[in-house]
Amino acid sequence: MTPVARQEVLGLYRTIFRIAKKWQSASGQIEDTIKEKQYIINEAKTLFQKNKDLTDPELIKQCIEECKARVEIGLHYHIPYPRPIHLPPLGLAPQRGRAFRNQEKLRKLSKPAYLRSYDEVS
Repeated sequence: MTPVARQEVLGLYRTIFRIAKKWQSASGQIEDTIKEKQYIINEAKTLFQKNKDLTDPELIKQCIEECKARVEIGLHYHIPYPRPIHLPPLGLAPQRGRAFRNQEKLRKLSKPAYLRSYDEVS
């Protein structure tokens, strides 16, 4: 990892923990605020720990972009959880064959940047 990327990653990590420290739930309930703060901290620790050994600059850049997108979306919508994506169900294609593989490929390509690592962790 280049020193510039390392500084950016560490800056994002600190930013996330500052956000978690100041986080207020949209409902205003103390229990919800505590749960959401804990979710933010656990999610950050899990994803940063999972990606700590990355060496490919492109993968590091993708992870940084995903992190920035999730932070911006969380602050904008005031929810710490990833926003769901709405894609057509897989029921249109048979469960095997070329049509199914093409549909799987399209679903993978249409996944937004802020959800790239979400399925891997959950």
